[in-house]
Amino acid sequence: MKPKYIYWQDEDMWLGYLEEYPDYWTQGISEEELKENLIDLYHEFSAGFIQLN
Repeated sequence: MKPKYIYWQDEDMWLGYLEEYPDYWTQGISEEELKENLIDLYHEFSAGFIQLN
């Protein structure tokens, strides 16, 4: 399954979060860096490295 995410540009930064985990935001200096960070975040959730509250 491909993760879905929400993202937007805010001034000089790109912000976003995984649709499944809206409380966990990440950022990037470019859209591509943000997407890489979102994929990394997804892998961390999938592997259980991040514990949900």
